[in-house]
Amino acid sequence: MSQKVAFITGASRGIGRGIALYMAEKGYDIAAAATKADPKNTHQGLYEVKEKVEALGREFLPVTGNLGLLEDHDALITPVIERFGGIDVLVNNAGVAPKERNDILECTPESFDFVMDINLRGVFFFSQAIARTMISSTREQSDQSTISTRPSIIFITSISADTASTNRVEYCISKAGLSMVAQTFAVRLAEFGINVYEIRPGVTATDMTSTVKDKYDRLIDEGMLLTNRWGTPEDMAKAVWALAEGYFDYATGAVIEVGGGFGVKRL
Repeated sequence: MSQKVAFITGASRGIGRGIALYMAEKGYDIAAAATKADPKNTHQGLYEVKEKVEALGREFLPVTGNLGLLEDHDALITPVIERFGGIDVLVNNAGVAPKERNDILECTPESFDFVMDINLRGVFFFSQAIARTMISSTREQSDQSTISTRPSIIFITSISADTASTNRVEYCISKAGLSMVAQTFAVRLAEFGINVYEIRPGVTATDMTSTVKDKYDRLIDEGMLLTNRWGTPEDMAKAVWALAEGYFDYATGAVIEVGGGFGVKRL
């Protein structure tokens, strides 16, 4: 495996799509996962991203499956290993919002389980499986003295990991839990030379946030952020690339907010 490979979940749209395109521009081959994909649809979705990545001269492997179903994980991972021989960076980007934003007093078990199965449980066990393949790969490379940069796992969480929203509590809990998943993997994988990071996007312009655009337009206009604009998928992609390239090798376990200064405490 001479070419670096980035495996990005939830890559058919939004932040995941932005990360896939940016990493391809920077020379990475891309493995990209989504729940579904239509090879005939090159206007949107995974095959639209495939067309753009390949136009950049990079390889692109689309894989499909439900991250929330553990039985789908092997079908997502095996083709990537067979095609590329290994994975340099895993970007855990896939996630869902509640199907309906309901008050915490109206949150249903069905909504809670739907969000948690994908955002937390699914990502945890998917990362576990990828970590095992990375450990095996780093051991082989160590024997051959061919390691150039550390492999990495990057969790895309949210400012909601430590900011409460009472009308989407299941989403906040899932991201808070995922933050701890990143920390514990950072501790466990350090001995194998695998770095783990957490990126917390702020208010980012994607289809997921399109339904609350007016609300956040108003809050941004009122000064909620130090950088007075919406975030973009490319803002997140730049952070992913810097971490993957090893510019923060001495910062495993770091939590990086990419949110326009949202988390800065002010008087």
